[in-house]
Amino acid sequence: GIEFIDSYVFNKVEDIRFNSTVGRFVGYTEHGVKNAEAWNSDAGILGQEQAQLESYCKPNADIDYSAILDKT
Repeated sequence: GIEFIDSYVFNKVEDIRFNSTVGRFVGYTEHGVKNAEAWNSDAGILGQEQAQLESYCKPNADIDYSAILDKT
């Protein structure tokens, strides 16, 4: 399967991350935890992140995988 990870970094520190396997945001700083709580309660934001997996990751993974197989 494919896992989509969307990290938000500020001043070289990861504040928050969306992980498609978990299906929600996780905060790593005080600011990130607050945003994670807000974003996880917003179905629209969660839906946008999940849509990235379907619309971008999966089609491009097939292309990349084919390109790798062609070179081996």
